[in-house]
Amino acid sequence: MEILKEIGDERVAKVYIGKTSRGNIVEFVESTPTKNIDEKWVLIISSLNGCPVGCKMCDAGFFYKGKLTVEELLEQVEYPIKRRFPDGKVRTKKFKVQFARMGEPSFNPAVLDALRVLGEKYENFHPSLSTIAPIGTDRFFEGLLELKKEMFPTNFQLQFSIHSTDSKQRDEIIPVKKWGFEKIADYGARFYDEGGKKITLNFALAEENVVEADVIEEYFPKEYFLIKITPLNPTVSVKKNNLRNDVDLKSGMPIKHRRFVEDLKERGYDVILSVGDTRENLIGSNCGQYILRFLRERIDLREAYVYVKEEI
Repeated sequence: MEILKEIGDERVAKVYIGKTSRGNIVEFVESTPTKNIDEKWVLIISSLNGCPVGCKMCDAGFFYKGKLTVEELLEQVEYPIKRRFPDGKVRTKKFKVQFARMGEPSFNPAVLDALRVLGEKYENFHPSLSTIAPIGTDRFFEGLLELKKEMFPTNFQLQFSIHSTDSKQRDEIIPVKKWGFEKIADYGARFYDEGGKKITLNFALAEENVVEADVIEEYFPKEYFLIKITPLNPTVSVKKNNLRNDVDLKSGMPIKHRRFVEDLKERGYDVILSVGDTRENLIGSNCGQYILRFLRERIDLREAYVYVKEEI
């Protein structure tokens, strides 16, 4: 891995733009959410070189050049490990790797191989995968289910990016064919193990998004689904599409959609209000931010990317 650019503060988060051994440009992140690396250390890696989806709030979809090999996936993990732990022993209670940075992971079967390698190599490894569940990826998800039950029965964090409970609007936000709510719910019922992690339904909330607790209750049982609310991060795509964040960055509570959260809690759902360190916006380490796009387009984003000062 050749590192082309490092941005950030290792006490909060760092973003790396690198060139893999096969010459692909990737972006990956390390962060310490608890401010204590002895407790938790998180790596967020790319699954593809770019992304073919083009979600309205995400900067990773402005180009797509193919899948990464298992070696290229592991390079994104190995570089920060060697930098932090030269002997290769990751000394943290919870070592989490999220397949959630650049590219839809279910488009790349090598993700399954990388998960297996990491699970076999690190006893403290906690896997995490975020997906929009595109049509045509059933084989990947069946393989993921088998791997989860074999190796990670209690500590696999699976997240479906939903963003809207209105099917038409969801298609506008995520402009590819994807699983409907019923299929996501059916798969979630098979994926969940008693005593394991509930499946996450993520909403990056814009003021414009339609979100209704009735729809959640209709499809997604609270026994094995939880809801995560995240802010709409200040990306180039958000600015170009004139989207407006609806989440208060101090409390994590939606403003326009506050009743949505209250209704879910009243119905017994676990609701996570996920607002990290706001300095991550300035670094660009939050989900949906792809620094290479900013470096190329130089959009005026006053709340993001202030650590970026020079071109690659």
